[in-house]
Amino acid sequence: MKSMKKVSMKKIGLFLAAVIAMIMLFSVVSFAAPEDTAEAAVVTEEAAVDNTISTKAIAAGFGMACASVAGAVAMAVAIKSSTESVARQPEAAGSIQTLMMLGLVFIETAIIYALIIAILIVFVL
Repeated sequence: MKSMKKVSMKKIGLFLAAVIAMIMLFSVVSFAAPEDTAEAAVVTEEAAVDNTISTKAIAAGFGMACASVAGAVAMAVAIKSSTESVARQPEAAGSIQTLMMLGLVFIETAIIYALIIAILIVFVL
């Protein structure tokens, strides 16, 4: 069973590394300058702004995706731990549930901060 978890974690790690590499590759391509000076004159300021906006959108989306995945995993672990605790000590269910909800609120707050930062990246910077 442990080897299955290791294999799946390796696959997830390789997938995330591939996604990060693709994002880095596309961001470099979007900032690449034309080789010919005549083509450089044709590139308008609007096209340059469009390239930076698309790169910002990719970065904001990737950051939001990472925050969402991390938050979902953290919430799952918190809920799993609290249900195990309630199963061991049913008389403490009220206090365990209160502490779990408080922890979930803090985790969700971190995700909302990531959303605010993503919105700032796209629209302000």
